[in-house]
Amino acid sequence: MAAGPRILIENCSIATVDAHDTEYADGYLVLAGNRIEALGAGRAPEGLENVVRRIDASGHLATPGLVNTHHHFYQWITRGLATDRNLFDWLVALYPAWARIDEEMVDAAARGSLAMMVRGGVTTAVDHHYVHPRGSGDLSGTIVRAARETGVRLTLARGSMDLGESDGGLPPDFAVESLDDALAATEATVAEHHDPSFDAMTQVAVAPCSPFSVTTDLLKQGAELARRLGVRLHTHGSETREEETFCHERFGMGPTDYFESTGWLGEDVWMAHCVHMNDSDIAAFARTRTGVAHCPSSNARLAAGIARVPDMLAAGVPVGLGVDGTASNESGELHTELRNALLINRLGPHRETALDARQALRLGTHGGAQVLGRADQIGSLEPGKLADLVLWRLDTLAHASIADPVAALVLGAAAPVTASFVGGRQIVENGRLLHADEDTIARSTRAQAQRLARITEQS
Repeated sequence: MAAGPRILIENCSIATVDAHDTEYADGYLVLAGNRIEALGAGRAPEGLENVVRRIDASGHLATPGLVNTHHHFYQWITRGLATDRNLFDWLVALYPAWARIDEEMVDAAARGSLAMMVRGGVTTAVDHHYVHPRGSGDLSGTIVRAARETGVRLTLARGSMDLGESDGGLPPDFAVESLDDALAATEATVAEHHDPSFDAMTQVAVAPCSPFSVTTDLLKQGAELARRLGVRLHTHGSETREEETFCHERFGMGPTDYFESTGWLGEDVWMAHCVHMNDSDIAAFARTRTGVAHCPSSNARLAAGIARVPDMLAAGVPVGLGVDGTASNESGELHTELRNALLINRLGPHRETALDARQALRLGTHGGAQVLGRADQIGSLEPGKLADLVLWRLDTLAHASIADPVAALVLGAAAPVTASFVGGRQIVENGRLLHADEDTIARSTRAQAQRLARITEQS
């Protein structure tokens, strides 16, 4: 088997998360360039040439890299605030600070958010960035650069808000853009940063924020823009009872019907949260193949409720996992969401049959790739797919007595990441970032959080 340089990973358990949930109790993976060349049970084939590195992964589980389908990186510098409020009150409390962010703050916050996710097994992340204060600098370019230097794949969901408080929206007027400015800036961001190729490191989605912070015109024209440019669409939907009431009072219909009326259901769309969905809503998502980013920790933090994930999956709705912004999920880690998704959904009507460990892992990997439109490239370990994978150490005190490695990963304590690869390039080793200094990032985020607090207080 002649090829270019290869990395051989041996002696590990493997959960492929392919269509058949194929697993190997003891197997190998061959990485060639940025792709997975081969994998299977037992020892690797004899005669492999150009093996530049061999990794003895005894005591480890190999999985696809985690895919975070919803986040707000900038919120890293406003963690721990308004901790006992529902969504609307929480937003009102924090908008005055968020409306004063600038490029330096966003750079620090993005690096903090990325570092926390990546050291915990995330290889692809979405940043839904919708706050663009005038004169704040090149925020989109700053986020893209931070992701590139960290080594993670990024979908930048270029968000926007044009419905200020004086027009019946939730954000203060000074925190919103005009309709024309939002559309023009979004189109420019797609032109500058979106890469449609198979192995893209950066993609862009059109992402007006939510029904209570954008106009109907921005939703409709945003959908038209995304489809003209050939990119995906993302927004918040059906997160709280208050949002449902807002939509009925303002539009005379619930959130799902409103989204459908504006062109916002379709296989190129995914929405965050989707907590308050009735049977008709779920059927509409399933019929149109509209995706969902399930954010269990944030939903609990803001007392939004329990999303009907088992019912969505049974209906055929694509579902992935999201961290959500770290102002409503202070840990900022996706691997803990595997456990929280399973546990919280078992508190609902399906009880112990709601989700199992393998379904939770699928949500965090293949499900996420599916809602991002990248399931043919990432989200499972299969020959020909991009070499985005994680080696989780499961032979320590925290996990060694759990025989099932997938159950150990999902139900046990947060497992250490021994190695994480994106496109065959290692970005984490023994729980530490290889391409960024965590201590420097920590100091920077603290300084920028304090700076933002001072500016907000003075204003």
